[in-house]
Amino acid sequence: MSFDTPLPPYSASDPHARFLGASCLDLLLIEIVPMAERLVRELSTSEDGMDDEEQKEATFFRLESLGYRVGQGLAERFSRDRPRFTDNLDVIKFLCKDLWTILFRKQVDNLKTNHRGVFVLTDNSFRPFSRMSMAVRSDAVARAQAYLWFPCGVIRGVLASMNINATVQAETSDLPGATFQIKTILPKP
Repeated sequence: MSFDTPLPPYSASDPHARFLGASCLDLLLIEIVPMAERLVRELSTSEDGMDDEEQKEATFFRLESLGYRVGQGLAERFSRDRPRFTDNLDVIKFLCKDLWTILFRKQVDNLKTNHRGVFVLTDNSFRPFSRMSMAVRSDAVARAQAYLWFPCGVIRGVLASMNINATVQAETSDLPGATFQIKTILPKP
């Protein structure tokens, strides 16, 4: 039996609550892509060399897998004091309002759905891109794509922990904006 005081329920709507170190997340997002690229390069030289496309895919897989695990943990922690979600749209709203606010200090700017399992989340000022700059704009957009893989994994991990099997794709055409497309996969009968 523990005499420790129980933790208060988590409320993402409390503006003074601090659930996540913003600077720690910023540093993680800055360093995780170069680290994954370096690991893939080092592993590919020890094996039978990979070409550039295979290295890119391996980096994507590594970053998305790391994000997936983080997303599962976030969903476990911040959904435990809530009533069960009744449908996929409620889970997506939880992701867009509560978890996005915890991670990126703002809600998603736009959520669209076709009510058939496809959701499009638009963030016009995606926090990880807010400080990104390069001399050539097209080069910046191409480089920024790798920084979307970890958040894709986070989204997929959150959805998986809520029993929603989905694919997540992200793109950016104009920094600092980002668009995430979620396609739910119906279970086979």
